Amino acid sequence: MKAMVLHTVGKPLELRDIPIPNADKNQLLLNVHTCGVCRTDLHIIDGELEYPNVPLVLGHQIVGTVEKVGENVTGFKRGDKVGVPWLGYTCGECEFCQQDQENLCDNARFTGYDIDGGFAEYTVANARFCFSIPQDYPATQAAPLLCAGLIGYRSLRKTHNAQRLGFYGFGSAAHILTQVALHQDKEVYAFTRPGDKKGQQFAKNIGAIWAGGSETLPPQKLDAAIIFAPIGPLVPQALKAIKKGGKVVCAGIHMSDIPSFPYNDLWEERSIESVANLTRRDGAEFMQIAPEVPIKSQVTTYPLTEANQALDDLRAGNFDGSAVLTIGKE
Repeated sequence: MKAMVLHTVGKPLELRDIPIPNADKNQLLLNVHTCGVCRTDLHIIDGELEYPNVPLVLGHQIVGTVEKVGENVTGFKRGDKVGVPWLGYTCGECEFCQQDQENLCDNARFTGYDIDGGFAEYTVANARFCFSIPQDYPATQAAPLLCAGLIGYRSLRKTHNAQRLGFYGFGSAAHILTQVALHQDKEVYAFTRPGDKKGQQFAKNIGAIWAGGSETLPPQKLDAAIIFAPIGPLVPQALKAIKKGGKVVCAGIHMSDIPSFPYNDLWEERSIESVANLTRRDGAEFMQIAPEVPIKSQVTTYPLTEANQALDDLRAGNFDGSAVLTIGKE
């Protein structure tokens, strides 16, 4: 099969012919239709997430159809459409798994990092961590839901009953989450790269009631803010934008160092919280909500062979919404 493979951290992916993987008794073999491109992929390539299992097939927003079902697997059959997220395996035995916190599992393995992912024509995945996708739901639309959507949804849950929300970094996750927030009758304030008028207009078109550069303060105090951009200095900036008792949620798996800031900016029971990975409960809930909204992602597509271009465009902010590799026919 064709695959885009990371052989050396810091170097572009290489198009290679590699063997189609074999599904073990607990896995599904999938014919990959699409795979979303995520900023986490950049963090892996750039070495900001250490010790990837190279040579590695990246990609953790996978949509495909089942080609083969492992002998221990129930609930799936050949031809089913499924999605595969970042969390690819948990042990079920550590204290976190036992306390319904499998996203913090001590022995977790992650798709496109520890386990070969979806920048390939075929992949295998543990069936316990696959989500059913409706046959009539387009694979290009489903792919961004599997990380941008899921992490965004978990981040939104962390804000509890907040009504006035700020989203810092208006990319794939934020444009999906804005639709969920509006469905829940919340207000969205969008913060983009300074001077990004195009991105600010995109946010308004999606439904944000205000949009401005990340260096500016909103016209009124926010109940909570979610930071999607991996930029540490946005944390103290967001603290200035939230009201007393408000929360700043850091949604990324990696962030540059947070600079020091006056305690007064944190005082009055403001708080900062990170989001780590996702749980299958997040996936089950979000996949029910998505068609109710309904979520419509703005997608820029690339063929598998142009994965490096997709990653470069993501880094440069050359598209609005989500980037998705189109690999096989539905």
